[in-house]
Amino acid sequence: MEDQAFLEYVVKALVDNPNDVKINRTVDEMGVLITLSVNSADMGKIIGRQGNTAKAIRTLLRVIGMKNNARVNLKINEPEGGRQDGGGSMSTSSATVNQAMEDLKGI
Repeated sequence: MEDQAFLEYVVKALVDNPNDVKINRTVDEMGVLITLSVNSADMGKIIGRQGNTAKAIRTLLRVIGMKNNARVNLKINEPEGGRQDGGGSMSTSSATVNQAMEDLKGI
């Protein structure tokens, strides 16, 4: 549960709408999956330029997971309504799959 508390602290410090932050934690045979939902106006703050903020948060969650002998992954839910641009950017589910593939390469 340290991982969930850490994520909540970091995300609420980054966003403009901390009351809209929702975190769901599930554990299965693959490890821990933490699902994050934020206000659509705050998505850019969580993802960061070229996904750097999200990558940093994922890295820190993995470090916390290693400390507790758990594999921790973060999924960032796309808010209802999604992106208005429709301009070929990657969907959250594709980004999550790509992140999982990168994780597997490191094994």
